[in-house]
Amino acid sequence: MLICPQCKFENPNSNKFCQNCGTSLTHKVCPECSTDDVPVNALRCYNCDTECGTVFWAIIAKETTGEALRVEGDVGDVGGEGDEQAIPSSSPISQITLGSYLDSQERYQLLDTPLAQTETAIITDVGVRVLDCQPYQISPIEAILESQESDLLTPAVEANEIPRLAKLYIALQSQGERGIPSIHDAWQQGDIQVLIIENRSDWQYLLDLWQEETTSSLKILHWCYEMTRLWAVLEPVNCRQSLLDLSNLRLDEDQTLALQRLYVELSNSQPATESPEDAPRQTSTIPEEPLTIQTLGRVWQALFRQSQRTQFGSVVQMLGDLEVGKIQTIAQLRSRLEEISIELEALGTATLPPIEEKNTAVSTIPQSDELEDIISKTDDMPTVVLAMQLSSLEDAGRTDVGRQRHHNEDCFGIETKIQKLEFPKSRVLEGHGLYILCDGMGGHAGGEIASELAVNTLRQYFQEHWIANQLPTEDSIREAVYLANEAIYKLNQQDARSGVGRMGTTLVMLLIQDTQAAVAHVGDSRLYRLTRKQGLEQVTVDHEVGQREINRGVEASIAYARPDAYQLTQALGPRDENSINPDVGFFDINEDTLLLLASDGLSDNDLLETHWQTHLQPLLSSGANLERGVTDLIDLANQYNGHDNITGILIRAKVRPNLES
Repeated sequence: MLICPQCKFENPNSNKFCQNCGTSLTHKVCPECSTDDVPVNALRCYNCDTECGTVFWAIIAKETTGEALRVEGDVGDVGGEGDEQAIPSSSPISQITLGSYLDSQERYQLLDTPLAQTETAIITDVGVRVLDCQPYQISPIEAILESQESDLLTPAVEANEIPRLAKLYIALQSQGERGIPSIHDAWQQGDIQVLIIENRSDWQYLLDLWQEETTSSLKILHWCYEMTRLWAVLEPVNCRQSLLDLSNLRLDEDQTLALQRLYVELSNSQPATESPEDAPRQTSTIPEEPLTIQTLGRVWQALFRQSQRTQFGSVVQMLGDLEVGKIQTIAQLRSRLEEISIELEALGTATLPPIEEKNTAVSTIPQSDELEDIISKTDDMPTVVLAMQLSSLEDAGRTDVGRQRHHNEDCFGIETKIQKLEFPKSRVLEGHGLYILCDGMGGHAGGEIASELAVNTLRQYFQEHWIANQLPTEDSIREAVYLANEAIYKLNQQDARSGVGRMGTTLVMLLIQDTQAAVAHVGDSRLYRLTRKQGLEQVTVDHEVGQREINRGVEASIAYARPDAYQLTQALGPRDENSINPDVGFFDINEDTLLLLASDGLSDNDLLETHWQTHLQPLLSSGANLERGVTDLIDLANQYNGHDNITGILIRAKVRPNLES
């Protein structure tokens, strides 16, 4: 079946257009020049030559014998170990050339030459970029992952048809581990396994940033800590080898440690510590003896050696203690990292708080056959507590009349100030943002007046009362809301408006100062927050009759069965300030966050809760265009709702550890 890229509707393979929303299933829009008739199987836009194709990384591996690891549950046993086996030159895979296809369905087209043209080369597996020529076609792996999420069995795709290596990716992906690339497709071709995974070949090498002079010692400590965390995740499934190849250690857009791919531990070989330039085809190898954390210490030594970066004193001692066996467990290693960070802080060479332990007990990681249990246990291990600083603050807003209203009573305001301070060894971004959304009521020449008056009153207040580099207090925010209410209320009194003729407006307002935020709201306009760890959260709680009854202990189904369930219990303007009680709250932005202010035309009928993974989650990436994102949200609301005015404001706040010395 073909999955519509716009509304995610399932279409028959023969469809040229989505039968639900009409989106083309044979052509796509170029993200650079907006040409809308680029074939879906094209790598580049014919108009501007921008690469806009769907590119994955293909792993072609010889299946090994023996059991390397076991993952119980729906995905079955995975992995393997044994003697190293090369892909024979007679294999059909070895005959594939640039531009040909990996599969008989001619879906995955090679963008690289897969094998070295040499008779002496011994290759156990290869990795190449491939172009997905059928990007809207759901793969068997995707079907299985969707069935796992919904606890349904997909009869057409049995788990035993999936290559063992693919089951490993599926198991780790189900745990939401971002350091591991996601899997897209996989199949078995004789004794050759083919995996199609997320392409990270163009991600930055860890080694490259490690060697930069501007990279602080504390940042290097943080990466070491990240490796210990991944080590704990990979150890139960015998994939620690993935951390031993320097060319496999990458950084995402937020400079967080990630792996390009997984390597299953094999025997009778040595750890790989070549630089990326020296090891473009380096395969996974490990020492003959069982892997211990001493091996991880040798990886750190290799990073220091190949980056030509001088080791600082405490790290030299830690690596020495690792090598002679004085440090034997991950918990002990993290404790040592804590001590070093405290030392750096005491010397005044870093601005971070120290690495802190949630549990100071020193113990080995429990072994378990249940991957989920093992990974959940690692969540209780010591964590590095990092002070965060803002690295970017972007926003976009749009309002639309909808499909049924004749005029737009919504109004919004955005006011941001970004100040960047940059020096050879440090960069500080100070962000100040005010975001206001109001959904007016009171009919033509009423609702739009109220919403615009509220926006302007609030903007003017904070222009005068927002102290630089300091988030307003709760009392100050409440005062601003009361002033907006008073402005509308006085206008109602002046015009002698009565009953339903009295104009008013809802309000949701977000204030951001660096990594701190405050929200105030009255009515049913909402603030949503999206992070990779927590997913989508509704921050505000609607001021309406149904929700009021729920707060009193009434069952939700009964509360919203009332005919007046969606009637507002609070709004700005109809009554004086004694009749409103704005909710005001504060929160920190300590990870990359997407914030959305939405009028009920956008949030009605659980629209965002249903479509956040397709329309909001991709916008967390720095490369995603927020203007296009908010336009897509408006289009989505018009498609599924459209009964009311639609307004949305998107804010993307990116943060990073405050590591400058």
